[in-house]
Amino acid sequence: MSLCSFLSLWTLSASAQEAPDPAAAPDAAPEAAPAAEPAPLTPEELAELEAALGADLAASAPTAPPPQPVSLFPNAAGQGRGAGALQSMNPDLSFIADFALAGFSSDAPLMSGGHDPQANGFNLQQLELAIGSAVDPYLRFDANVVFSQFGVEIEEVYGTTLGLPGRTQIRAGQFLTRFGRINNTHPHSWAFVDQSFAIGRVMGGEGNRGLGVEGSVLLPTPWFAELIVSETMANGEATARSFYGAKDLGVGGPLDLQTTAALKQFFPLGDDWSLLTGLSWAGGPNPSGRGNRSELYGGDLTLRYRPITRQSFTQVTLTTEWIHRRRQVANDVLLDLSSYTQLQWRFAQRWAWAGRYELGTPARAMSGAADVEDPLDPEWTELRQRGAVNVTFWPTEFSRLRLQYDLDLPGWRPVPEHAVFLAFELVIGAHGAHAF
Repeated sequence: MSLCSFLSLWTLSASAQEAPDPAAAPDAAPEAAPAAEPAPLTPEELAELEAALGADLAASAPTAPPPQPVSLFPNAAGQGRGAGALQSMNPDLSFIADFALAGFSSDAPLMSGGHDPQANGFNLQQLELAIGSAVDPYLRFDANVVFSQFGVEIEEVYGTTLGLPGRTQIRAGQFLTRFGRINNTHPHSWAFVDQSFAIGRVMGGEGNRGLGVEGSVLLPTPWFAELIVSETMANGEATARSFYGAKDLGVGGPLDLQTTAALKQFFPLGDDWSLLTGLSWAGGPNPSGRGNRSELYGGDLTLRYRPITRQSFTQVTLTTEWIHRRRQVANDVLLDLSSYTQLQWRFAQRWAWAGRYELGTPARAMSGAADVEDPLDPEWTELRQRGAVNVTFWPTEFSRLRLQYDLDLPGWRPVPEHAVFLAFELVIGAHGAHAF
């Protein structure tokens, strides 16, 4: 018997005991009698009531909901991706695979990027494992591990502070320095199959990165302005090419580290237009002699049109970056300039077109001497220009196909060089959106 049934029967029984007998006084108006108290429950009835109550409570108890994700610090921001939602104790993982079918007209193509296709036929550009997680309310962990056909490389691994006062942030570990526009980006975020030779020539095939520490602060301006300063090791097998690079002379003092400083500013030019500018500087030792130094001076600009006042998939991005390099060598100083300018037009949800022009001047001695050799690129004695065009198709946001053509005009080679790439990319797992 349920609790409701038991209470109903007990109430009816009590009501029958309290109701007056209308035949007892047919001619007299019934007087209001005080309510009689119900008869007390017997031990058997009390036991039955308790059993019915327990059964009803068990039947009506809701099923426990599954555990929900917990956010410990919902407004924290990571480097280039959100860091707020802690979905579980496991880190966010993603794999990005890049392949390319390449054809070159030259037997020795001038490809300077570490992830560039290097030979005719099929190339595995990289398999990248991206790992990211909030460590606690104070720190975030990020890493990028790259697998190739010939080994494994730790590209980046660093911790980032969360919620420091004064709008400041600190990174520590191994990371790509934030010099310029694309040095601190990865191949899956590039608009082209290959790395600009401006980056490969000045920074190295893997870009400019190193073990160290970086501090950044948002300046108190009416617009977005960020100041970044880092101190890193100046050596690396395929990094820090303008500094120690692969010829490490060791650290004897603070001047044997690489210092990088950058100022990033963002300006909304209306509802549909925006502008990002950057000024960068880097200085550190080079291996031409103890005490000899290199300095890089960079400027970059990104202008973007993306209509938000109407429904459209159109997106047009113009990016240009210029790097002036000054290097002390034995008894002289070498100067050179490297740059790229690229335009990307996403004209449909799944389709985009891009074009790029690159320029590199030969290294010239400040003294005017013609017999000073560039220790990094001795054959680079004339102007080099390279152009590229491509078309990209995204079946979904997790895959990409890209067809690209390059025309290279190195002044020290007798004929132009041609290259064609068909690249394919796959992405699985949790991978955050890229920065602007």
